[in-house]
Amino acid sequence: MNAQSVLTLGQDALLMLLMVSAPVLLVVLLVGLVVSLLQAVTQINEATLAFVPKLLAAVLVFAVAGPWMLSMLVDYIRRMIESIPGAIL
Repeated sequence: MNAQSVLTLGQDALLMLLMVSAPVLLVVLLVGLVVSLLQAVTQINEATLAFVPKLLAAVLVFAVAGPWMLSMLVDYIRRMIESIPGAIL
């Protein structure tokens, strides 16, 4: 295994991390922005008001996109395990 293949494996791992985490992060970011705007307009500074909607949004995204995320991770792990014999030689 040379340096180029190690860098390619690292790049693939980072891309997979980005693809799997992006839906949750983007939805929670948007919900946090909306809640922050609501708090700024109404001047209500309650900590649970910022936390609970983000938690519910994350659970909803995991419920909707969870099977896709899991299948992506399983496919990636299977490819990595199948590539081990080729990397040893």
